[in-house]
Amino acid sequence: MAISDHSRLIPTFLYSSPYTTNRLFDLDALADANYHPLHASPSPSKSSGCGDAARTKFVIPTPNENIELYSPAYYAACTVGGILSCGLTHMAVTPLDLVKCNMQIDPTKYKSTTSGFKVLLREQGVKGFFKGWVPTLLGYSAQGACKFGFYEFFKKYYSDIAGPEFAAKYKTLIYLAGSASAELIADIALCPMEAVKVRIQTQPGFARGLGDGFPKFVKSEGALGLYKGLVPLWGRQIPYTMMKFASFETIVELIYKHVIPTPKENCSKALQLGVSFAGGYIAGVFCAVVSHPADNLVSFLNNAKGATVGDAVNKLGLWGLFTRGLPLRILMIGTLTGAQWGIYDAFKVSVGLPTTGGVTPIPTTSVSKE
Repeated sequence: MAISDHSRLIPTFLYSSPYTTNRLFDLDALADANYHPLHASPSPSKSSGCGDAARTKFVIPTPNENIELYSPAYYAACTVGGILSCGLTHMAVTPLDLVKCNMQIDPTKYKSTTSGFKVLLREQGVKGFFKGWVPTLLGYSAQGACKFGFYEFFKKYYSDIAGPEFAAKYKTLIYLAGSASAELIADIALCPMEAVKVRIQTQPGFARGLGDGFPKFVKSEGALGLYKGLVPLWGRQIPYTMMKFASFETIVELIYKHVIPTPKENCSKALQLGVSFAGGYIAGVFCAVVSHPADNLVSFLNNAKGATVGDAVNKLGLWGLFTRGLPLRILMIGTLTGAQWGIYDAFKVSVGLPTTGGVTPIPTTSVSKE
């Protein structure tokens, strides 16, 4: 009953016992409808019957057990992978994010990336580079859970609505719709922590961290003030995520089709994860350009009490809205997105799931009749 070394990557309490197959819902009735057009794979066999006592806990099977695709355990695994990929990567690039936000808010003081780091080091020391890391970790972990978990859910949901033939033909539209739906939910989870993070990072003396910053923000802006930047956040994150998922899926498919001569299923896991990182980095560059104007708006609105979108446009100008802080954000988001896809797919591999993308949907009108 030894657990694979891969299982050390995630907490053991998330695993089920190899003697039972725990499920939140009874999926036996859905076994015949388990085919998903975007991931053509044989339908897993039905699990053996278990008593009611074995159905009381919602956990992820150990890596040596089979995780049924599109089961509650599958979505749980994707959710945990999203938490790790988004929370850890955003926390790691806190120094870059800090300089970027200050360049957007005070361009006369923070004239460039290099001078921005020098100003922060001179005024706040090395510790100042990680100001706001706690709300960053918590906010983007919550966002990652919803972003990746709901993306997998909506991708299958919209594919089932479209049917196998149309899901294969219009797969990019399904990627776009699934990612937009997921991000709509994910940003509601992110918004409060994002508001506090920006205020801590861009207003000297406002707060030392989340512990004193959160109540101070609520006292100043009210509870609804935590969601003042939600619409601009949607404006930034929804196009970003649509580009992130749709371009990633397309780029990875093209890499396996035109760059790597070996079919994906015959490639090593290390090579597949390398493709995930490369595809994620390229997708991240597109993401940064598409979402940058709204990123400037979010930083401006969360920094200034009572500020409006009109105030931001008047102060930054249209050119500034599209370009201020863009080179640094391309560097940050490219690296961030590549690392996120690498971590997410590494986690999926560690629990016995395939990496994301690279399999062209097979247009099938019906299951073979024999």
